[in-house]
Amino acid sequence: MLNLTDIQPQQNEVYLDNNATTPVLPQAAAAAIHTMNLCYGNPSSSHMTGVRAKYILDSTRTLARQVIGATDGKIIFTSGATEGIQTAIISALNAARQTPHHISKPVLLYGATEHKAVPETLKHWNQMLNIGAEVVAIPVDNDGILDFDFIAANVDSALMICTMAANNETGVFQDLQGLEVVIRDNNPNVLWMVDCVQGLGKISLNMSNTSIDYAPFSGHKLYGPKGIGFMYVRETAPYTPFIAGGGQENGLRSGTENLPGIASLNAIFKLLADENDDTFKSHDVLVSYRAQLAKALAEVFPEIVYNHNFDCSLPTTLNFAVKGLSSKDIMNLFDAAKIRVSAGSACSSKVTGSFVLDAMGKPSWQSEGAIRMSFGPASTQAEIDYACTAIKNAVMAMRNSCLILSDTDENVDSKVNGLQQWIYDQQCTWCYIDKDSKEVLLIDPVPELVAKFDTLVSCQNYTVKAILATHIHDQQSNCPAEIREILATKMPAGSYDQLGWDPASTLTVILENGETAPAITIGNKVVAQLALPGHTSNSVAYLLGTPSAGKLTANAIDYVFCGDTLQIGGIGRSDFKVSDSEALYQSIQRLAASITNQTLMCPAHDYKQLFTTSLELECANSALLNKVIAGNVDAAGFVASKAELDKKITVSDAPELCGNINKSIDPSIDVNPENLVAFLVENDVMVLDVREPHEFAAHQQKYLADQKIVNVPLTKLTEFVHDFAGQKQDENFVCICRSGSRSDAAAKTLKRMGFANVYHVPGGYALVS
Repeated sequence: MLNLTDIQPQQNEVYLDNNATTPVLPQAAAAAIHTMNLCYGNPSSSHMTGVRAKYILDSTRTLARQVIGATDGKIIFTSGATEGIQTAIISALNAARQTPHHISKPVLLYGATEHKAVPETLKHWNQMLNIGAEVVAIPVDNDGILDFDFIAANVDSALMICTMAANNETGVFQDLQGLEVVIRDNNPNVLWMVDCVQGLGKISLNMSNTSIDYAPFSGHKLYGPKGIGFMYVRETAPYTPFIAGGGQENGLRSGTENLPGIASLNAIFKLLADENDDTFKSHDVLVSYRAQLAKALAEVFPEIVYNHNFDCSLPTTLNFAVKGLSSKDIMNLFDAAKIRVSAGSACSSKVTGSFVLDAMGKPSWQSEGAIRMSFGPASTQAEIDYACTAIKNAVMAMRNSCLILSDTDENVDSKVNGLQQWIYDQQCTWCYIDKDSKEVLLIDPVPELVAKFDTLVSCQNYTVKAILATHIHDQQSNCPAEIREILATKMPAGSYDQLGWDPASTLTVILENGETAPAITIGNKVVAQLALPGHTSNSVAYLLGTPSAGKLTANAIDYVFCGDTLQIGGIGRSDFKVSDSEALYQSIQRLAASITNQTLMCPAHDYKQLFTTSLELECANSALLNKVIAGNVDAAGFVASKAELDKKITVSDAPELCGNINKSIDPSIDVNPENLVAFLVENDVMVLDVREPHEFAAHQQKYLADQKIVNVPLTKLTEFVHDFAGQKQDENFVCICRSGSRSDAAAKTLKRMGFANVYHVPGGYALVS
């Protein structure tokens, strides 16, 4: 296990994720340490050590009032904003339960872009306290501003209304004075909570001059440690303690106070209140920082789009998207370049967008591709200057990987070549590039990846040989046709069918099973089309390999793009209206007669991030498939068995699945970070960095413990499996990535594909210097 002192920020790290959490200011850390070492008394103790501790408590409460403009009301120290939210909501709902009201259909209102802590807490305590209200989201407009008309129409039926001072994802701030007017004009007595977490230190707050009932704050969002916060409660607002016990905090919040955390707030509040101290920058200075960062981003991302209006947003937040790039692409690049930002969507093959941007009505590509860059109100000019330089340097790696185009005429010599697997929402798009002939082929494209493909083609001036689908469902859009229209000038004209195949431009090859198949060339290879009806009536496979004397033998096939006929862990489903199980039975036999048991199969979906498979593996996993290929079941038996399998695909198991997936995966073998150097010294290994090329280029590390690092991105993992098939038993492979997630997936896949000695590094480069 690593020592805690071994876990440190990387040298020259650029931290731009302050909306998530901030580093602790030296003054705050010093105050906390001083209190732990020398002012360790319990504020409830009556002796002199306790009296000194109580002074820290009381003086910090006084400073808090000054900072938020609260001359009256209660200031209660908490563990953080979540506890404050719980306390406010319980207080309001308990009051509603105890006070008779004549609302026939009560509601609990919250802003649609609120932090999830608010609606989830409303739902939880609404149910636990048996309030019986409907929890309703207040819509926002395209700028994220709350709908005042909706509030006016619904607040009269509200037991509580929850809004926020500023949004954590976009920095959009609300007009609190305008909100107060519309709320109080329509319901003077409704209890109102305002989440002020992102506002503290960035916007002016004057609590005593508002009718806000509850306002939670968090220390770690403003340079304090985690585990400390406070809340404001208006003098007349009902209050129910969330934590009962010894009666600390004047009976409002029991539990011995976190005095070191409170002392750190004391130091921060003093800095905020000191007009002669420049630790916290003025609004104008913060606006200039944002403008400088925005200028740097525009220079490297000409197609950048901001997801919020700067005029109604905190100057410390920039939320943006770049068409053609996923949030994962950008965040991973920045992380490799030591620039810490947040993605607006999950970094996985299952794409999810930002609920905040969805509520604002942003297009899905903006929501799914959102990046949040946030600095703090204590950031310095030097830090912003360095961040801009780091951003510019990092994005050069994206240009060299043809992920973005320069707005200049620079000639980029891309190293992109061979087979790539692009995954969007568990759907696989396969891109094959022959760099020598400058030809490219796309199989099973999804619309969301069109911009990425277009950029690649434009970057290298490739000729697009074909854009193919393995099958198209009845209600599915014809993506190959849509892409051909976009790339009309970059590919030859032709008479393309529904799947993107041009019969007029094909030659023929003879397959292992004796069939004559139409084919097209790409470089010195061919792609042959093999009809495989069953999953759909138009299903086909594409066989990529090297022909000889007009034949494409099974041993000469590198990859088979099999669509949903066969999948990783299952046979494609055949219960659609356009399916035919008997035809699928015959298609499986036809495919098996055309390839080897070890030929790499490239499906149209990858539900468990396993990348590729083979007939040998699938027969081992599926008794039915094994029987079909061995000839131990007839068509009628297959149809009956297949119907039973398809019945197991229930709504709860995800109805979008195009087949039954075997869920058993062997765990990978770990080499923990503290043991990695010794392992590399003692063993002859190949270190596989499975990050994408732009990340690898941004993180210039070529050796670990004198072992050369080879870049094998996950998008190229299937090609690696093919190219190193002869070294499965001889080599030791150690997979590493940014955090350990991708290296784990790569190690599991290599192990599944027969590589004997495969390891991965949990925590990845985050824990390995």
